[in-house]
Order: sequence, then structure tokens, then C-alpha cells
Amino acid sequence: MSASTRRVLPFLAALIALSGCAGLRPGFEAPTVNVQGFRAVPAERGFPQFEIDLAVANPNAIALKLAGIAYSVSLDGNEVITGVGRDLPEIAAYGSETFTVTASLDLLAGARLVRSLMTKDDDRFDYAFEARLDPGPLIPDIRVRDEGTISLSAWGGG
Repeated sequence: MSASTRRVLPFLAALIALSGCAGLRPGFEAPTVNVQGFRAVPAERGFPQFEIDLAVANPNAIALKLAGIAYSVSLDGNEVITGVGRDLPEIAAYGSETFTVTASLDLLAGARLVRSLMTKDDDRFDYAFEARLDPGPLIPDIRVRDEGTISLSAWGGG
């Protein structure tokens, strides 16, 4: 085998592998993730924690086997809650599952949020939920985002 052939073979092997991986996801649609519930739970080691109920809907013809999830919640631009989860249920093809994950509060970001809320003229603030779903080694991570505005008076706070 010539030296030029030895140099080209690894490149061709990588190209074939990459094109094969691209074929694993034809027509793949990102699942939707909705927050179904949010509640404080007893603090572990003094750090505030929350349980978040997530509903994941899979619009694809194949089951979605999630290896893990990483997520965050931002309020008025302050990322105040973060968490990770594993041992998640399989989401059937064209199905949905609801599961609960535990998240921790970033105390410094929470303090910045309280300070900014105290200077606001209204009781509304923006929120964003972001998640990175890990469907395993052969499929790239799936990123989802949900955002909107919350009014404290709608929750009986004003």
C-alpha cells in the first residue's frame, strides 16, 4: 500500500462513519418538554431544592431512550435553578411520559433576582426553561427551550 493511500484511508473511513451517523436521524423531530409541576422540597444539607415534573412528548416513529437530562430555570435573566437527572423512562414512539427531577437553587443568583424584583414597578417577570436531553451515544443531544412571562398576581401574590 502506497504512502498516499495510507493517508487517504483514515479520511475516507471518517467520512463514511460521519455519513452513516447522519442517516440515523432522517426526519427526526425534537421532542417537546413541558413543565407540569414545580414545588419546594425539604432542604438537603441546607441548600434549597425543588422537584420539577416534566412531560416529554416524542413525535417520532422510534422510541426515545434518554440516558440523562441537564436543565436550568432562569427568571428575569438570572439562572437560578439547575439540575441533572438520569435513569429516565423510555418515551414510546408517538408517546409521552411524565417524570420528576430534582433541582437546586443558586443562592447568589437568587439574591440577585430578589434585588431586581424589589426594584420593578410590576409583578411580572420573564422565565425560561432550558433542557439538554441525552438520547445516548449515537444521536446528538436534543436541546429544548420554553419561555414566557409569569405574573405573581395570577398566583394570588398581588
